[in-house]
Amino acid sequence: MLEARRAGWRATLAHLARNERGMLIALALTVGGLLAFVGLADEVFEGETLAFDQRVMLAMRSSTDLGDPLGPLWFEEMMRDITALGSTVVLVSLTLIAVVMLVLSRRRLMAVAVSVSIVGGMLLSQALKWGFDRARPDLVPHGAAVYTQSFPSGHAMLSAVVFLTLAALVARTQELRGVRIFLMATAIVLTLMVGTSRVYLGVHWPTDVLAGWTLGAAWAIACQLTVVVLQGRGVLAPQHR
Repeated sequence: MLEARRAGWRATLAHLARNERGMLIALALTVGGLLAFVGLADEVFEGETLAFDQRVMLAMRSSTDLGDPLGPLWFEEMMRDITALGSTVVLVSLTLIAVVMLVLSRRRLMAVAVSVSIVGGMLLSQALKWGFDRARPDLVPHGAAVYTQSFPSGHAMLSAVVFLTLAALVARTQELRGVRIFLMATAIVLTLMVGTSRVYLGVHWPTDVLAGWTLGAAWAIACQLTVVVLQGRGVLAPQHR
């Protein structure tokens, strides 16, 4: 038994050594994201960001009518479509599709890992909303219905969690580096678009969105680090490229 455990740890260390550079970068990004979130939260609840929040939000509105976002009507409708990409219905649907695909591929433990990552992110987001209990912006009329507290932005955080997690899952199956970069870049762009749409529609302060982005990315990266460690331990089968 002891020898088996030693062999398991040797395999883990060897696996981590092969991924050392990526692991260090991921760890640095995770810590950086967490520190950025903590710093933002502190500034927000000391009232230090209010002027910035108001300035950015007003920059997206007509100077003569705060109820009119900049741009033609079709652009406003497009932003509503974009914000829907970060809705619970869309994100849960994408997660279920990925989980079912993994189960059908007989990768049940990976399906569990993906589920824990995304469901955990959702629970964390809601817990933080209840804990911080920041009111929604009242500076401009809302361009979309809202039902929960403002900080952090759930759309921004969960789009980061889901898009980055699923993009990383697919990217690890691809041999071509260009394809992997494209997948991750697409996930990042979609996340940025969703978060920006929340400010444009007046339903979140910019700092709500920044906090959602930083914490969501940190959570997704931390979960991917955990997957790599578990693969090194042999708990999860590695995805071959």
